[in-house]
Amino acid sequence: MERDNSELQKISDEGEGQLTVDVYQTPDEIVVESTIAGVKPDDIEIDVTSESVTIRGERHQEQKIAESDYFYKECFWGKFSRSIILPQEVDPEKAHSALKNGLLVIRLPKIHRNKSKKIKVKSD
Repeated sequence: MERDNSELQKISDEGEGQLTVDVYQTPDEIVVESTIAGVKPDDIEIDVTSESVTIRGERHQEQKIAESDYFYKECFWGKFSRSIILPQEVDPEKAHSALKNGLLVIRLPKIHRNKSKKIKVKSD
């Protein structure tokens, strides 16, 4: 039986994949979580500014399999990225991340700024 793999090829040729993320807050930090199974920590790059975080990486397929041998091809292999505008200013210098069991967790400490400040008037 001959199968048409044109749809599989189309998916494979689309280029860079996009990560799914959960972004939430605690009283002191913004937390970004993403499932990144099958990726080594050395293959992940995270750029943090006070207003955004960008995750880039690459998932390498260890073995080469002919397209005609696939029945399903749903896993993404190749480069991926995701940029997120943060809902609050964070301190990039104190940000940290960990990858455990395929879950990437990025912790971004919030910068708490007073919305207003009282100042004293000096006389000359």
